[in-house]
Amino acid sequence: MLQIAYRAKDITEAHIVAGLLEANGIEAYVGGHYLQGAMGEIGAAGFSNVHVDDEDLYRARQLVSEYEQTSGGSVSRAVSDDEDRPDHYARWFLFAFAILTLILLQIY
Repeated sequence: MLQIAYRAKDITEAHIVAGLLEANGIEAYVGGHYLQGAMGEIGAAGFSNVHVDDEDLYRARQLVSEYEQTSGGSVSRAVSDDEDRPDHYARWFLFAFAILTLILLQIY
């Protein structure tokens, strides 16, 4: 299964990080190509992610962290373990949606 190792600001940055990982023996996949095109001419951000296999996740995050430290103080976008957990609000939204659906089914 693939895990998100890095959330890039754009597709170019995602490919740079993927190249870094691949140069260190970690197979990386860049996702989000088609999502950026949906925004048209506006520079879409936050849609590009670098994915790696489960067993490579820890090493990939280490490499990204080292890269960011040597790249001149850029803001870290390495994915933390907290960000990998499902969103708390999404759970409540799905719960409320399910309740509303059940109520509507009882009415009709």
